[in-house]
Amino acid sequence: MPKSIDFRPVILAGGSGTRFWPRSRRARAKQVLALDGERSMIQQTVERLKPLAGLEKTWVITNEFLAGEIAEQLPGLPDGQIVEEPVARNTAPACGLAAFIIERDNPEAVLGVFPSDHVIADEPRFLKALQRGIALAAAGDNIVVMGIEPSRAETGYGYIETGDYTHDDSALYVRRFIEKPNQVRAEEFVAAGNYYWNSGMFLWSASTLANAVREHLPETAPLLETIAAAYGTPQFEEVFRTHYGRCENISVDYAVLEPRSAKGEHTSHLYCLPAEFGWNDLGSWASLYEYQIDSRLRGDSEGNVAEADGHIAIDATNNYIFSPHKFVALVGVENLVIVDTEDALLIVHREHSQDVGKIVKELSLTGRSELI
Repeated sequence: MPKSIDFRPVILAGGSGTRFWPRSRRARAKQVLALDGERSMIQQTVERLKPLAGLEKTWVITNEFLAGEIAEQLPGLPDGQIVEEPVARNTAPACGLAAFIIERDNPEAVLGVFPSDHVIADEPRFLKALQRGIALAAAGDNIVVMGIEPSRAETGYGYIETGDYTHDDSALYVRRFIEKPNQVRAEEFVAAGNYYWNSGMFLWSASTLANAVREHLPETAPLLETIAAAYGTPQFEEVFRTHYGRCENISVDYAVLEPRSAKGEHTSHLYCLPAEFGWNDLGSWASLYEYQIDSRLRGDSEGNVAEADGHIAIDATNNYIFSPHKFVALVGVENLVIVDTEDALLIVHREHSQDVGKIVKELSLTGRSELI
């Protein structure tokens, strides 16, 4: 990556704290939890980007519940670059606002959009791939998505269908983006060989993204531009609250990446950068278990992963246990997730760990807000 490129990471750190309940809560979502080490997910995200961009270049888009904790976890990050959404409006307005704010400072700056809750096993390889993507994004009106070669027919991820390689073999042209498929289609994608998982990591210049929002979200763009114009003034918070809730609630994938012009072409040039650096989207207790088993971070001979004050497993296999203050004994059970915190105990089959969010909804309906 040429030193002249102004690279600015934009880290998306919203979330309501439902997927990893009861460890996660509204003010303690998974982004600020240390799920696979001593550092939290957002600390790991920022740290791995530091070789390419320091804290003075880093932006975080979050909410009012997490902003204070994030500020504590990331000392040195300028206060003004922790942007608190007054209401959740999905990733398109969040990314768009960052683009409009940064465009006013340097329209040629390359924005890298990164979820704050992913794990990367091979960070040197990740940085090399990222440098290639930044250079491509800076070279024109280009949109670059980091694509992960699928290792299985996963139904929990979106996919990217790719075409030919570019003339210099640095990236693949994107044909289309596909939402989470069913099992049959996922198996077809993997067999075809030209489909990649959509990692949710995107690269584009501030002006490229801002212009894409102007083109594809014509009602939202003026609202974001008004908010961006107030950034850095005493009126910013009031303008933010007044206008942001009127923005369209839509993901950046739907809003910017999927639309085509009347001629069937995308206004910007869309590229997929195939990469393999041990990527994992920790979206549930089951995915955390699988990541720790696959990467051999934890796990006994029977496939049990335990973060506990000691445990015994008799005829018990493939369970995940989190119980830092209690000894746990397992007998004759398999494929369970057991999470014990000070005020709640979760027991769920691994296959149903995606349904943990339903518990939070039920708690809300029954007035148990202290557990949310």
